[in-house]
Amino acid sequence: MVKYKDYYQILNVPRSATDKEIKASYRKLARQYHPDTNAGNKASEEKFKEIAEAYEVLKDPEKRKRYDQLGSNWKQGEQFRPPPDFSNFDFDFGGLAGKGSPFSDFFEAIFGQAFGQEGGQRTQPGGPGRPRERPGGSGQTGRSPLDQEAEIELTLEEVAKGTVRTLQISGPQVKTKTLEVKIPAGVRQGSKIRVPGEGAKSPVSPTAGDLYLKVKIKPHDEFTMEGDNLVCNVNITPAQAVVGTETSVPTLEGPVKIRIPAGTQSGRMLRLRGRGLPKLKDTARGDILVRTKIMIPTEISDRERELYTELAKLERDSGNHKKS
Repeated sequence: MVKYKDYYQILNVPRSATDKEIKASYRKLARQYHPDTNAGNKASEEKFKEIAEAYEVLKDPEKRKRYDQLGSNWKQGEQFRPPPDFSNFDFDFGGLAGKGSPFSDFFEAIFGQAFGQEGGQRTQPGGPGRPRERPGGSGQTGRSPLDQEAEIELTLEEVAKGTVRTLQISGPQVKTKTLEVKIPAGVRQGSKIRVPGEGAKSPVSPTAGDLYLKVKIKPHDEFTMEGDNLVCNVNITPAQAVVGTETSVPTLEGPVKIRIPAGTQSGRMLRLRGRGLPKLKDTARGDILVRTKIMIPTEISDRERELYTELAKLERDSGNHKKS
């Protein structure tokens, strides 16, 4: 038999803790006991491994649910024998379990039977020894607790063309590191760009986690986004709306001329095809939608007043004015 481990006590959270509370406590404790800030301290290193193990279980709803089925009456350090119904439950711990696992005997007693291949590979339906794929692949199974996330703010022009950003990465007792990250054209608000191997490091895993850059798009002076399309406004005068005109409108590559048809109503949408945002991994682009807005002048010259007065008289006399 092995000693029971209370993962909630290790992370200093109650059994009713939310996912957010568990994550916050893990991050706080991981920073406190991280080997980079406790160089040469073996006890701190072991504590860090224990924290990582606890978080590996509690961060996942299914794993946590299974762990909770053991009940809450065990005492820290008590001898433990896993229940028989745990024998066929399959967990994926990201290639960290199995032969040579850095996790505890308690962990192995509960979850070890899900693994049986050298180097942490696991048996899955469809073939033995299939390794876990990293995030972003078709077989994504979840992210490592060593993965980190940061926000990156992009302009619409950068979203349209792609860009290369120079980032500085730093951490406790780690020299500042400069990275050049390629941002592909077509990313969207909230999408994440993976930078492999630039996350946190831990003695629990032979490799570092990944860094994920979450995209935030800056507000634009001219455009709002509607999916792949960009929307902008163009102001025209009443006379231009009646007889039509040619005017300049913005695009991400610079202004272009468009024709405003005669009889254009306020709010009409004109379309510039293929001038919007590109789609990720696609050569197609959205459109620019130009919304017309008829502006009524508040200050006019004497000649303009004379002409407007004459026009109003003509409309009244001809009966061509329209009732709203």
